[in-house]
Amino acid sequence: MRIASGSIGYPRIGADREWKRTLESYWSGKLPAEEFEERLKSIRLGHLRKQRDKGITVVPVGDFSYYDQVLDTAAMFGLVPERFAYSGGAVPLDVYYAMARGNADAAACEMTKWFNTNYHYIVPELSGREPELTVNRPLEAYREAKAELGLEGRPVLLGLLTFLKLSKGYDPEQLDEWIERLLPLYVKILTELEQEGVRWIQIDEPILCTSLSVQDLGRIYHIYSVLSQSVFGLKLLLQTYFESVDAYKAVIALPVHGIGLDLVHDRGDNWAALAEQGFPADKLLAAGVIDGRSIWRTDLAALKEKVDRLSSLVSPGSLLLQPSCSLLHVPVTVERETKLEPVLKEALAFADEKLDELVLLCKVVNGESSADVLLPSRQALERLAASPALNRKQVQEASASLAASASEPARHAPFSERRKLQQERFRLPLLPTTTIGSFPQTAEIRQARTKWRKGVWSPEHYEAFIREQIETWIGLQEEIGLDVLVHGEFERTDMVEYFGEKLAGFAFTANGWVQSYGSRCVKPPVIYGDVDYEGPMTVTETVYAQSLTNHPVKGMLTGPVTILNWSFVRQDLPQEQVAYQIALALRQEVEALEAAGIGMIQVDEPAIREGLPLKKTLADDYLAWAVRAFRIATSTVRDDTQIHTHMCYCEYHDMIDSIGKLDADVISIENSRSHGEIVDCFKEHTYDKGIGLGVYDIHSPRVPSIREMEEQVKQALAVLDPSLFWINPDCGLKTRGREETVASLRNMVQATRQARETLTLHA
Repeated sequence: MRIASGSIGYPRIGADREWKRTLESYWSGKLPAEEFEERLKSIRLGHLRKQRDKGITVVPVGDFSYYDQVLDTAAMFGLVPERFAYSGGAVPLDVYYAMARGNADAAACEMTKWFNTNYHYIVPELSGREPELTVNRPLEAYREAKAELGLEGRPVLLGLLTFLKLSKGYDPEQLDEWIERLLPLYVKILTELEQEGVRWIQIDEPILCTSLSVQDLGRIYHIYSVLSQSVFGLKLLLQTYFESVDAYKAVIALPVHGIGLDLVHDRGDNWAALAEQGFPADKLLAAGVIDGRSIWRTDLAALKEKVDRLSSLVSPGSLLLQPSCSLLHVPVTVERETKLEPVLKEALAFADEKLDELVLLCKVVNGESSADVLLPSRQALERLAASPALNRKQVQEASASLAASASEPARHAPFSERRKLQQERFRLPLLPTTTIGSFPQTAEIRQARTKWRKGVWSPEHYEAFIREQIETWIGLQEEIGLDVLVHGEFERTDMVEYFGEKLAGFAFTANGWVQSYGSRCVKPPVIYGDVDYEGPMTVTETVYAQSLTNHPVKGMLTGPVTILNWSFVRQDLPQEQVAYQIALALRQEVEALEAAGIGMIQVDEPAIREGLPLKKTLADDYLAWAVRAFRIATSTVRDDTQIHTHMCYCEYHDMIDSIGKLDADVISIENSRSHGEIVDCFKEHTYDKGIGLGVYDIHSPRVPSIREMEEQVKQALAVLDPSLFWINPDCGLKTRGREETVASLRNMVQATRQARETLTLHA
């Protein structure tokens, strides 16, 4: 029987980021709603047409989004928080985007990491509102694809248990109640799809790759028993991804017609379960055999051998080959990368190339092509592996030695002693104020960088321009009344790319964009070789900023684990060793800043949490080497040098102990977008070092009031020591406008002054 190829999801941003520009034009008022809808439809259909024309047998429909797929699901069920003044029915665009971005009257919904990726989803808020099916989105997507392209697509739907586990606003004991409230709506969706003649639906349940309780496994069985009994002609494909399923035997016994398994990021567990426990003869295996999260070509010859073994484990005609997850997490195409070294470029495969790999593999497996066509992928990978950039023995030996060492890098003195020395050095007031690092990257700044890179401006001209920006914002920070200043990062395009450009072992694409959240796209560097320090990276700008003020100016670096997790990483070394290579390079930069007189150095680690394995049993090992990497980079400084770090937009409850083990003198954490819920962590866990919980959301254009920020501070001080508490925004201010930034910071400083007065009165 012929083996088919399938896709789970496709990048929505487009090869030219046309999706991003369309959204931002609409938000700015430059694009009328009707034209906005037509442009998005054209982009959406173009993506489907491309997948079909490449020869993909099973093309998903409904994975496209106007912002985020979890937000789409909440809107589909009318689950809109009361503050957005929603009155029922189809959710209007202005309400939909207000949930994502906030508006003048209401704060945005919380945003956090999508499992262990760098994609962020909008967290649904469940409340007393009774859910309703406002629109059958999978059905609409199916109808459009069939009418416009003649395509028999496979609708995509976020699974019920995953949706609820990703939501907030209900107590754990109410989970079963919410299942029963939403289950009839899921039944209605499936029933309408069946009536339309749809053959298969893909129901995404990545929550099955986390550590689930016996009760949760009972819930998932109940859900799919009800769903499967509600339809007869519609087949259910239960799709999992990102790791192995938590309970293989229970999952394959679910009353569904097919199961999608990640056979790339499963750490071998799904493969072992298939071989040892078998697979049901009456189910389709949707095998995720092409890495949907990496940018490297697949050794197709080696994969062909694995697919042959898979074929022997399932019934004839019951195997579908597909990526391990949605291709949302990789760039669109390698075709436009004209400036990469040939030996590197030929080893790359983005979304389009991964689909090509699938089609080619299926042709060989089905006897339609010779196996010789699979060899070029292996040869390309072998040529890259022989490159000198991947074989710096001194660097590899140093990182391997750290991985094998039993001793932990540590500061000379404990925090209690360091704190006294730092107080004597900096003499900061109670509740010191600061920002996270970046200030607005205006059109003028972006244009200046482009002129410099194209040679229109000389390096001297560009450096003078950057100095002007630094001088302006140092002055503004002093005038606003901040206590600890930053230079603003005007010379930096991206907090990872900037450092990668100055370290050995990195390469950079021209169009390798991926979606991070909403219209925010990032272009991750490619760590293809051994990482090594090549000279100072931040000293010049930081020292210049410090020369302009008597206030302390923080040196700003991106941490080793964040650089690792926000890059596309080589696959021939353990990630732990790559992290140590980066940490050793950053250590030299930290020491260079300290030698230049910079007394506060912030090493940001916003991405530590997203690298955390989904299985609790695997988390400890990852956190141990992640903490070690941070301490390698920061532990050699003097006791009176203050080390800061920053984390944002993730769940901290399960790693609060590891945060303490970083041994940073001050940590700043996103807090306001989650509406202060991080405070609950500190009701249960004492934190004995400097900490700043963000008092306003920087991803929303609204300017929060003084009163709002005062309330955030009040909540935090109820559980944290005022003598250790700092006040700051949630994150960097790179994406905000100048006027709103200044206004928000003025309100933040005023809220701080009032909080200081209150503390003094009650002292």
